[in-house]
Amino acid sequence: MEGAFKTYKAPLSKSLLLVPSAISILLTLLFQHYQKFFAYNLQAIKEDFQIWRLVCGRVICLDLKDTFCSSLLIYNFRIFERRYGSRKFSSFLLGAWTLSALFDLLLVEAAQYVFGITINSLPSGFLGPVFALFVPFYCSIPRVQVTQVLGYFSITNKTLVYILGLQLLTSGSYIWILALSGLISGICYNSSILKVHRILCVPSWVAKIFSWTLEPIFSSAEPTNEIRVGMGATVDIQRQQRMELLDRQIMMSQVAQMRRQRQQQGGMINWNRLFPPLRHRHNENYQDHHPSDQDTPPPTEVSEEQVARLMEMGFSRGDALEALRASNNDLNVATNFLLQH
Repeated sequence: MEGAFKTYKAPLSKSLLLVPSAISILLTLLFQHYQKFFAYNLQAIKEDFQIWRLVCGRVICLDLKDTFCSSLLIYNFRIFERRYGSRKFSSFLLGAWTLSALFDLLLVEAAQYVFGITINSLPSGFLGPVFALFVPFYCSIPRVQVTQVLGYFSITNKTLVYILGLQLLTSGSYIWILALSGLISGICYNSSILKVHRILCVPSWVAKIFSWTLEPIFSSAEPTNEIRVGMGATVDIQRQQRMELLDRQIMMSQVAQMRRQRQQQGGMINWNRLFPPLRHRHNENYQDHHPSDQDTPPPTEVSEEQVARLMEMGFSRGDALEALRASNNDLNVATNFLLQH
């Protein structure tokens, strides 16, 4: 299940991992004489009006270190495509990519005006949108503590991503301009300033074309043989699961917060009352108290999207269906029960 889980329901992230990385490696090893066409040359853009460099120079990394770090970050940020869908995720990337191009030019002019620094070129690659994704990552992904170092420094599920971002930030002389423009673009798009998300978005007909053509190539097969993954008996196993199953950790953090709120309100859920089919489905005594077919209400229609979310977290399809039916399609309640039993 693990291999399918990593790229399941994230075809755009998978394509951004494979295609630019492959082209970057080919340009570095075999076609060095073509690298000049992918250089982010600001002087050529402003003086020779080579506007095409705003596209070619901001897609492919010419430095393999930048390629490696940005690919790892895109791999970690694939959670947003699973959560919001490919169209909304691609709209965010398009908006951040477009806005960051504008902010790149403005920041270069500001650096020359304030500090007297003349910048003729910037690092190439899909770096602006990658830095922009740190904005929703910081705002919407909860922190889950994994361990502590020396009893004072907390290591969370987000620490590795921030370390990768810092590594990418320090890989070049002027990459801080790309990072700053990317963060500003992410803030503008994420906070809906000036309704940017309505202007810079992928039209539905374009999304359908890519769904018909490219998605079958880059999409992964849905997991079929689900093996239930527990929380682990040791700290090492828990740490590995927290790093590999980021989606599940997010849900667990939300469940823990919901449980604390219920405890503060003085009310605890009676799981035996809510989920008798799961608790007693192998208990013969339960059959004596099972209601008749006439008194049994019709089964609740279960959302396949909710089932897929639970299956991505490691639960079997059967358990996911029964938990969602018993909780009336409440994903948080169903997840809370499945994690405890």
